[in-house]
Order: sequence, then C-alpha cells, then structure tokens
Amino acid sequence: MFLEGREIGDTTGHLAGRALLAEMYRRYVGEELPPIRVTERGKPYFEDSPWYFSISHSKRHVFCVLSQTPIGIDGEELDRKLNPKLAEKILSSTEREEYEQASDRNLALLKFWVLKEAQAKCTGEGLKGYPNHTNFSLSDPRVRQMQGCLVAVVEEEDHVI
Repeated sequence: MFLEGREIGDTTGHLAGRALLAEMYRRYVGEELPPIRVTERGKPYFEDSPWYFSISHSKRHVFCVLSQTPIGIDGEELDRKLNPKLAEKILSSTEREEYEQASDRNLALLKFWVLKEAQAKCTGEGLKGYPNHTNFSLSDPRVRQMQGCLVAVVEEEDHVI
C-alpha cells in the first residue's frame, strides 16, 4: 500500500486528487494512469489494472492511497468542528461509550467519522443512512495524523462491519 498527501494549493480537491493519483501510479507502478471508470454506486476504479485506489480531500489537503487490494481513505482537517449531535446518529452503542469517555469529544468524533467514510469507500457501498452499525475503536491503528489532518485507510481484508 502506498499513501501520500499534500496541500491542495490553488486548484480543486478533485483535480488535485487526480494529479496526485497520476503521479503515484507512475512512481509506484511505472506506467501512465489507466482510464478510470465508476461503478453504479459511484466508486471509481481502474478498468484494466490490478491496482485499486481511493482519494480524499478536505478544504486544504488531498490524500491518495494505491493498493493491490480494495481500499478506502478519508481525511479531515484536525481543526474541523463537528456538531456533537452527529454522534447520536452515526455511532454504534460501543462507539458511543468510547466517545462519551473521550477527553476531546470532537477529536473522537472525527476519528470515528474518517473510519466510517474510509470503510464506505473501501466497500463501494457509500454511506447509506446513518453508519451506526460499525464497531470501530478510538485506538484503531488505521487512523493517523498527516499534515494537520486525521487520515484513515481501510483495506478490504480488514474492514469492520
């Protein structure tokens, strides 16, 4: 798995993501970026390549992951403030217990959010309704800090439902 991120600069998140993906594909695969298709549910994929990818962008950063297994990524700025009422809608009972005990509830909610988004991108199902059926943990090693953001990467073999 290859993971990179950078500041978006003076372009859109979408264009910055595609540019980063193209650079990574050349660097790690040694070929030009193949055509990208989209599933019925909106998950992008390479039509004729054994590689999988996922892109996420926030207001100021873009992140991309490239892997030989289905993968999903999400990134959020650490300074993003989430509405605490979101916790009631998206957290499972187990997650809610951890959230309630967290010293920084906004950071806890951000961690759960990036994990849920990354999983939805990995499976290609998207966020249907409220994603409150997971059992993620605040100590999940798939969440890391990068460039002032929280970034979660979920691969197919390790997603939790």
